[in-house]
Amino acid sequence: MKHIFLWMMLLLGSCAMASAQTIRNSNNSTLATISSSGEVRNNSGSLVARINSNGDVRDSNNHLVARLDGNTVRNSNNSTLGTIQSDGTVRNSNNSVLGRVCADGTVRNSNNSVIGYAKDVPVRYAALYFFFKVF
Repeated sequence: MKHIFLWMMLLLGSCAMASAQTIRNSNNSTLATISSSGEVRNNSGSLVARINSNGDVRDSNNHLVARLDGNTVRNSNNSTLGTIQSDGTVRNSNNSVLGRVCADGTVRNSNNSVIGYAKDVPVRYAALYFFFKVF
C-alpha cells in the first residue's frame, strides 16, 4: 500500500510540473513559471501574480495590475499600455515595436536580440512578462 501511495504522489507531482509553463532569460535560467490555473511564480517559487480567465492580472495581494483585453494590454486604470499582434509582435501605446515573441518561444527585443525564452507559454503571457513587466 505504501508503494502505491508513493507512486501516486510521484505521478501527481510530475503531472503538476508538466502543466507549468516556464519563462527563461537569455541564459536559459528560469525567471518564472505559470501554472495551468494562471498562477505566476518567481524562480524562488513565491506567488507574484495570477492571470484569470477574464484576462485580469492581479498581484499577490489581489490588486488589479493589468488586463488583457483581446490583443490590447491595459493598466489598472484601463489606459492602453500596448498591443500584441497575431504574429507575436508587441507594440507600446505609441505603436513603437518593443519586440516579438516568436512561434518557437524565443523572445526578441526591438533590436532582434534574444532576451529570453517562453516555449509553450501563451504569447500574451510572455509579452506581459518581458515587455509590459506587470509581474
